[in-house]
Amino acid sequence: MLEIVVMTENGERYVRVSAGGLAGLVRRIGGDGDRFLVAQRIPDLPDVFTQVWHEAGGDYTLEYRDGAAGRQFQARVGEPEAVIAAMTGWARQEAGWDGGPAWSLLDLGPAREVPPLSLGEDEREKLEKQVRETLAGGYVSRAELAEVAEEYLVTEDRRPVSREQARALADRLWLERVAETATWQGETDPERVTRAFTALADTGITARENFTCCRGCGHSEIGGEGESDARGFVYFHSQCTDSAVAGHGLTLFHGGFDGSSATAAAIGHEVVAALQAVGLHTEWDGTPGQAITVAPLDWRRRLIG
Repeated sequence: MLEIVVMTENGERYVRVSAGGLAGLVRRIGGDGDRFLVAQRIPDLPDVFTQVWHEAGGDYTLEYRDGAAGRQFQARVGEPEAVIAAMTGWARQEAGWDGGPAWSLLDLGPAREVPPLSLGEDEREKLEKQVRETLAGGYVSRAELAEVAEEYLVTEDRRPVSREQARALADRLWLERVAETATWQGETDPERVTRAFTALADTGITARENFTCCRGCGHSEIGGEGESDARGFVYFHSQCTDSAVAGHGLTLFHGGFDGSSATAAAIGHEVVAALQAVGLHTEWDGTPGQAITVAPLDWRRRLIG
């Protein structure tokens, strides 16, 4: 799999696509509402991406940005195979991946200077603490993190952080977190949770991480998330994520879609077995409707973006 996220004009999002999957997406674009795609690295990095635009019957406009707005390059390519080769090489970070197309540097004008934050020390510390706590959950994108930074200190008559300042702060702390996660070795506990959820999904159980804001919303929306023939569900919401970050373990809600206690209990046992199979410890008394707790848990989730 390629360590990238691919986003299409029609709103699709693919995490860690295969080389063949990327090739299929490139060959597909060209129709109304489906004329471009953008790829970013995992983890996402500011001002690092590649993108392609194509309208049926015309050339492909291929671009990449290499760390700054002043380093964005463009090439016109006639055939999809050359685009696929370049984008796959970029994704794999292969030496000389950019050697094929005839690139030209785009003139996007001077970068806009972002004024420093005008905050007192206490407000600055509170803001950075909130942004770092959001990062620690591991599910946020850079855009969502910037929104947190922009909105956190807003009051009825005061908006002390502009959108540009929020982006700059979010990107700085994002890169700080990326550097920290680069020192981690091996599979982390949140990645084990993901592996267990993937296995459960393969058996007909709708499994969702960081799903909705609370149990009420989760229970009302989980039925529309999975396949029509799903037998049951398991999920945790964003407050559960916050609790796990704080060191209190992870609470999982589960049940069956037929409303029976027998199905709910069976789903619970399958969830426990899947978690134990990946090396996680669970606490559950077997009662249908009783949440499962995963503890102890070291919540270190690598960013995707």
